[in-house]
Amino acid sequence: MTDSHNSGQHKDREAAAAEVRRMWQPTPSWTQPDPNNQPPAPSHAAPPPPPSSRATPDPEFEEEHDVTEEEQPDALSEDFPGDSWSQPAPAQQAAADPWAQPAPEPERAESHGTAQQLSPAAQHFFPQGIPGQHAPQPERQVSYRADELLQALPLPREAPAEKGVRSVLRLRPGTAERLERIARATAATAFRRPVTITIANPKGGSGKTPTTLLLAGALGQARGGGVVAWDNNELRGNMHLRTHDTNSRSTVTDLLQAMQMLTQPDARLGDVGAYLRHQVSGQYDVLTSATTTYAQIEARDFDQIHRLLSRFYKVLVIDTGNNEGSSNWREAMKASDVLVIPIKWKSLSCAAAVQMLEELDHQGPDAQRLIRRAVIAVSNGPGDVNKEVEKQLRPYFESRAAAVVDIPTDPHIAAEGPLDHSALQPSTRRAALELAAKVAEQVTIALNVPR
Repeated sequence: MTDSHNSGQHKDREAAAAEVRRMWQPTPSWTQPDPNNQPPAPSHAAPPPPPSSRATPDPEFEEEHDVTEEEQPDALSEDFPGDSWSQPAPAQQAAADPWAQPAPEPERAESHGTAQQLSPAAQHFFPQGIPGQHAPQPERQVSYRADELLQALPLPREAPAEKGVRSVLRLRPGTAERLERIARATAATAFRRPVTITIANPKGGSGKTPTTLLLAGALGQARGGGVVAWDNNELRGNMHLRTHDTNSRSTVTDLLQAMQMLTQPDARLGDVGAYLRHQVSGQYDVLTSATTTYAQIEARDFDQIHRLLSRFYKVLVIDTGNNEGSSNWREAMKASDVLVIPIKWKSLSCAAAVQMLEELDHQGPDAQRLIRRAVIAVSNGPGDVNKEVEKQLRPYFESRAAAVVDIPTDPHIAAEGPLDHSALQPSTRRAALELAAKVAEQVTIALNVPR
């Protein structure tokens, strides 16, 4: 039984190979005519076997099924139509009809055409199909929409490094420089409307004004302008002491006196700029508070100034005073898209920030969303860090706010003079850029929430 099984499997393999060879035979270009005008025999019809090899028919079976000898198909010829051992010898076929030629085989598929189908028996031995043939590929749909064509274009090659040895060798930027590029691109996000960023902490000396100028300068450098820093102190702030007096000694009081002229339809940015200080190194403008105490800024004044500045600037960075109960302080919170809370790792600075957050938490859903979008800016001067306070309160601020950014101690900021961005240490500029990127991310989130 084993020999017969192996013999049958060997014959099946030979039959499958014969079929593959048949499918790769060249196609005859012509067929000789039959003298008897008989059509050539189809390739799948095998001639009857010799009488000696035919089995004796069963009369009872033929009467029951009414099948004649000529109509009964040959199973082997159906499974293996081109098999050599199921066909008569070439000499016998030629003797029977010397002019008969086999019917032309179907044309062999080209490399780019459709693949021919194998019989089930041949597929058992050639599951991958005929060697050299490829499966038919679906027709590709070509789209000519402009957005899809633009997306299909290759991305521009990354610019080489601009710092260190990599810049000399024209290599790709390192990890630190690549992260800095990403932060700069994030800070330069194009917002669909003017946005307002408020810096607030009721504790004096918490670093509100330096943080305001650092953030405004980082945004101005990344965006190429369009940023204004506003000292929204109800009486007198100190931003005029921390900025360069470039082209104007005017204050918010002078701006309010010229409000009727500046709100005309034909008013220009240059008209408003005459009352501001332009900071060249940071590429932003500054509106300082009053230098005297005879004029106090109220809620109505804040609304007028906010509408005017929003008309000519894309980003407003507002420095606030220490009085949470003043009307202009509360109006700044209502107009804010993102809240930045400057702190030092000192007990009084952190306690004032915690109390402010608790007070805002009771002001309704808008104030609560403002807390979730808040960014904590930690700016410590020399000797300001209390490790125990940081250990206890850092987890609290990280859980309440969206991000906590550490700004290193910088001698230029500690000198308490005009803040020049070109004089800052590289680590301070990177931290300011990181702060600007975190704020820009939260502004994008705020813009997706209807006001």
